[in-house]
Amino acid sequence: MADSAEPRVTETFQAEAAAWLEENFPASLRGKSALASGEADEGELEADLKLWRQRIGAKGWGTPTWPKAYGGGGLSVQEARVLAREMARAGAFNPLLFGMGVTMIGPTILDYGTEEQKQTHIPRIVRGEVRWCVGYSEPNAGSDLASLQMRCEDAGDHWRINGQKIWTSGADKSDWCGALVRTDPSAKKHEGISFMLVDMHQPGVETRPIKLISGASPFCETFFTDATAPKESLLGPLNGGWTVGKRLLQHERASQTGAAMGGGRARPLAEVAGAYDGASDDVELMGRINRNAMDAKAHGLTLERAAAEAKGNSGPGFTPSILKNSMTGVAQTRAELTLETMGAQGLGWDGDAFSHDELEAVKAWLFGKAMSIYGGSFEIQNNIISKRILGLPEKTQGE
Repeated sequence: MADSAEPRVTETFQAEAAAWLEENFPASLRGKSALASGEADEGELEADLKLWRQRIGAKGWGTPTWPKAYGGGGLSVQEARVLAREMARAGAFNPLLFGMGVTMIGPTILDYGTEEQKQTHIPRIVRGEVRWCVGYSEPNAGSDLASLQMRCEDAGDHWRINGQKIWTSGADKSDWCGALVRTDPSAKKHEGISFMLVDMHQPGVETRPIKLISGASPFCETFFTDATAPKESLLGPLNGGWTVGKRLLQHERASQTGAAMGGGRARPLAEVAGAYDGASDDVELMGRINRNAMDAKAHGLTLERAAAEAKGNSGPGFTPSILKNSMTGVAQTRAELTLETMGAQGLGWDGDAFSHDELEAVKAWLFGKAMSIYGGSFEIQNNIISKRILGLPEKTQGE
């Protein structure tokens, strides 16, 4: 009986979602997900984008499967997929998915937080009222993250934090930081780490943006000088932050697999090729464009299958490592093909000789190179895949 009723429930929710989007999504934002990602200037659409954040946050559909008790949508996985399809059909996008509160910090607080921490932080994340950054990498602790040295000391009624983080995305615009800190310098490096929730609006925190070759950058150096955090800011057990930190990375990689709900769909490359003389007549080039389109489709279908297989599981496992590398390959190849398709018009940096789309394509190509580094490098994901999924030994015989 339940199975026969399920399609009717889905159809009912599909109609509800479509009607709500028709009434609440500003038509001026159709297909403009780059505004929410920070890749474009909000300009005159700033008010509409703010309104859209408020509406989807109040509805809970920016975090569709999160518990209603904390302001989330309380939807099933199937309903969330239906919502994603309706958003794509409407040219809508989820403006909250481009922040670390929804993609990383929020899920980790739901996993490890106390009830007080959940009640304090989750509703504000759901409503898009706060911005979060993640403090992981340090100048001498990148891929070997467990070498981090930023110290957090027990100061009686609070924690005292001193040290530096680097490549802290969005730190200059963030209200809070989820940071890995060293709370026991005498312990083994993986065992003396804790996860702390730190207020960025205090005199002891300084951020310095890092400029990239693409012309825009979310990255910062972040300095903590006698910064403080209340005792209740510890997320998870004291000196148990390595486990909490790894969980956050699983959520991060899951968010980087191309599973974002809704959003303006990229213009097909075959269509782009038609706008440039000779490109669409190049059989070899068009073959590679078609291969990339097939890879993107296969990646999307794999995402759907992984989501279905994960139904009822506690959370992301090691599958996101495969999907992140797959998404990286698809996206970087598309960026390369876009410039090749444009020919000499794909070489511009500024000037009236190049269109806005051509200039943005060059910057996107440059920025996209970081995809195989951030969130765990391509090589690190391959190590996880080989050891955790394939069960391969760390060393071959004879080494």
